[in-house]
Amino acid sequence: MTKNIFIAAFLIFSIKGYNQTLKLEEIMKGESFIGNQPTNGRWSLDSKKVYFDWNPTNDLGASTYSWQKGSVKPVLVEPKEAAFSKLDFKRKPGSDLVYYLDNGRLFSYSIASKTTKKIYQQSAPISNLELGSESGIVFFEQNDNIFKYNAKEGSVLQITNFSKGEKKSKTPEKDSFLKTQQKELFQFIRDAEAKKQWNLAKSKAVKSDFAKEYFYGKDNFYNLKANPNGTFATFCLAEEADVKKEKMEVFITSDGYNQSPETKEKVSTANFVKTKFGIYSVAKDSVYFVDFSKLSHIQDVPKYYESYDNLKSKAKEDKLIVAQAPVYNENGSIGIVEIRSQDNKDRWLVSLNLESGTFKEIEHQHDEAWIAGPGIPSYSFDSGILGFLADNETLYFQSEVTGYSHLYTYNFKSNKKAQLTSGNWEVRDVTLSNDKKTFYLTTNTTHPGNRNYYKLAASGGALEPVLTKDGAHEVVVSPDEKVLLVRYSYKNIPWDLYIADNKKNTSLQQITSSVSESFKNYKWREPEVITFKAQDGTPVYARLYTPKTETSNKAAVIFVHGAGYLQNAHNYWSNYYREYMFHNMLTDLGYTVLDIDYRGSDGYGRDFRTGIYRFMGGKDLTDQLDGKKYLVEKYGIDADRVGIYGGSYGGFITLMGMLTTPGEFASGAALRSVTDWAHYNHGYTGNILNFPETDPIAYKKSSPIYFADNLKGNLVMLHGMVDDNVEYKDIVRLSQRFIELEKKNWTLASFPVEAHGFKETYSWIDEYSRILNLFNSTLLKK
Repeated sequence: MTKNIFIAAFLIFSIKGYNQTLKLEEIMKGESFIGNQPTNGRWSLDSKKVYFDWNPTNDLGASTYSWQKGSVKPVLVEPKEAAFSKLDFKRKPGSDLVYYLDNGRLFSYSIASKTTKKIYQQSAPISNLELGSESGIVFFEQNDNIFKYNAKEGSVLQITNFSKGEKKSKTPEKDSFLKTQQKELFQFIRDAEAKKQWNLAKSKAVKSDFAKEYFYGKDNFYNLKANPNGTFATFCLAEEADVKKEKMEVFITSDGYNQSPETKEKVSTANFVKTKFGIYSVAKDSVYFVDFSKLSHIQDVPKYYESYDNLKSKAKEDKLIVAQAPVYNENGSIGIVEIRSQDNKDRWLVSLNLESGTFKEIEHQHDEAWIAGPGIPSYSFDSGILGFLADNETLYFQSEVTGYSHLYTYNFKSNKKAQLTSGNWEVRDVTLSNDKKTFYLTTNTTHPGNRNYYKLAASGGALEPVLTKDGAHEVVVSPDEKVLLVRYSYKNIPWDLYIADNKKNTSLQQITSSVSESFKNYKWREPEVITFKAQDGTPVYARLYTPKTETSNKAAVIFVHGAGYLQNAHNYWSNYYREYMFHNMLTDLGYTVLDIDYRGSDGYGRDFRTGIYRFMGGKDLTDQLDGKKYLVEKYGIDADRVGIYGGSYGGFITLMGMLTTPGEFASGAALRSVTDWAHYNHGYTGNILNFPETDPIAYKKSSPIYFADNLKGNLVMLHGMVDDNVEYKDIVRLSQRFIELEKKNWTLASFPVEAHGFKETYSWIDEYSRILNLFNSTLLKK
């Protein structure tokens, strides 16, 4: 009863900020309080205008605005122009004509005359638009088949003929007494049969130029793609995984009846499927498959097998793999396929010989933990940064072979690989100039928490700085490459849009102002980004919020960001903006707040990224403990008055802190927390902990539910009941363990309409009122 009174009282009690009062019910409105920031910046095709999605009037949703040179301020765009600006245009460099899809229809558009031509429309929508090597040739997909549009001929031709299922063979008619009798008795019947056979022979003598039907059975059919010359098409087949999906119960529905939608599969080796990579030859009108069994290291077994007697002596076999759709050079003479092992410990790049269905291996990357990093997706069914330079013989790609994701090239004439960037920093994003002779790179060269922008000659050399001040720069180059559209933010300055000339050490001109007057009225802190040494000597970055000496209460709160592989101790506006404002509020109250980029976080290279392999709740948790020690030793924080909180992965770490290091934290608030990794999804969990069937040790030591008996201190758990990411069942299972173990110092707050990411302001207010109440009642001296 006392706690509920405190929560109600707090909502009308104001906390003194620097220049005004901060109110929980205001800051929990999020962008409605801060000001809605512009997103999805893009250029007009003629490079004269920029478009972006924005909601400066706090409407129910964002609308499209535009700005062009000479504008006083951005203007609202008409719906038709707004819709056009969002289309995905396909254009050859320098060409006036572009192609695009709109609602499953094919169009062309002339930039000079601003005229649109509808080319193809049918009831069945089309997708996957690709330009051919010749001007005016366009390929698209419809009903699992490739079509070729030829602008010069004005023709649309189907070049493949794939069908799901099995070919139905005609059952020959059975001879009967009467049928035989008719043929014996009547010349008319015999003549008709002879003419039928003669016509059939004639028709077979004239070969059709239409592709014969190929049936691919019951498998999943995907990654269909034509080569730039239209002479081949490649595709992938995957067996259907026989796995059971989780179901979620939805109680608050429009018709008053419960719903039970399926959500996701659980992590399991049952999700592994056999795949095949197929080639269709237009000239041969035939399908054949590539045999990847000669890939290097395809039978290597992971080192963790040595921990299990049943796996040590397991017979060697080819790893199950996934091959992506090829990436071709401009003239289609070279096609590169990225291949991943389904345990995601191996990545191959191979050049494909379409004619013979063979390959040449050009790059192999192995990671005993898992393959990932900027430009290298962590999911085995995705492909990374791959492309070709202007010479049509040099491939560029990213690799983490040095411990940091850098840019490399491979030349097919010399068969030589070259490293273009190097250092203890990462290439975060790569785009190529229109002439394919210059790279535009986003990096964290100057600081792990910055996003800098550079130019680099495709041949290598020194980075040319374009935008390098502290903060983050999200850049879109104009089609003519003269101007940059930049979305920029700083630690205490939310995202806005700027224009800059595309030149060395350019300067920004602001074109949007998204921040509200309410937000401006408070002096928001610039949290210091500090480093401390972890117990194994690794430097760990963190955001530090410190109160004034006269207001310090010698208590501290440690915030744990979610996602695991995410960065929050950086120099730009946080995705956790409600938490950022909440931390300002806590600091006003006298708390010291530490927001740590623990082991497994993004931005710090391969070793940091994989520091949680086979033990979540290991180094990622000891980093929190080392952060606490840093606060105690350097800032005089009372070791008995430190709380911890976080959501998703942060909620998981909070639980591990409370349950595996009892007494280290006086209290913890765990939001939307994973409690048992065997119940989480396949792609994410299988990378880090392998699989429950093959590495049960990793799952048991990494799951809070096994340590429920150790609870000490005060724990509040908060969870949305329609969370389709970390199911509500996760927290229900842990609650049952607490009940059976007769634990009393825990509570669970359930939110019936909220998913993994909360949407409703009233839910945010309720959630953070409980968190604040927990810390005020457990960390402050009575």
